[in-house]
Amino acid sequence: MAKKGGKSFLSLSTLLASFFGAAMIASAFAYFNYKFSEYKFIDFKEWIFYEKSDIFIPKNDKYIIVFYSSREKDTMKQLADTDLNIPIIAIDYYNQVRPNTKTTTFLRSGTKNSLSFIQRFNIYESPSIFFIKKHKDFLYKQDSMIRKLDNLNELSKDIDSL
Repeated sequence: MAKKGGKSFLSLSTLLASFFGAAMIASAFAYFNYKFSEYKFIDFKEWIFYEKSDIFIPKNDKYIIVFYSSREKDTMKQLADTDLNIPIIAIDYYNQVRPNTKTTTFLRSGTKNSLSFIQRFNIYESPSIFFIKKHKDFLYKQDSMIRKLDNLNELSKDIDSL
């Protein structure tokens, strides 16, 4: 016979606590899964870029990536004349060879590589800019949103916040 007024093993508070605990774990998992997939990776072993005739090997922990068109002359001049704390990797859509400057490395790649890059990072405007940070070895993770580059001098505010 069951006792009246006694506590059952599955009380309402135990059931609610279990439900809220599971909901919190699920939401934390979903949040971190979203944050991890929000920014994309670039593997310089998988994607080959050329610096003049040599294969580009990244040496720094952080870079500014600029995807631009060499047919836009103001952008090339701006990239060449920029003096920022973080080195710039400038990837040309038209694959023109250009000499590097003190802070800017001009890269080019094959059509397949360029199209894969555009697709991976959802680049819709030229010039586009974003930051990358070293994850391990040749693997770098996107460290900012991708946006259209209007003026490189305005980047100093963004660089200070990194």
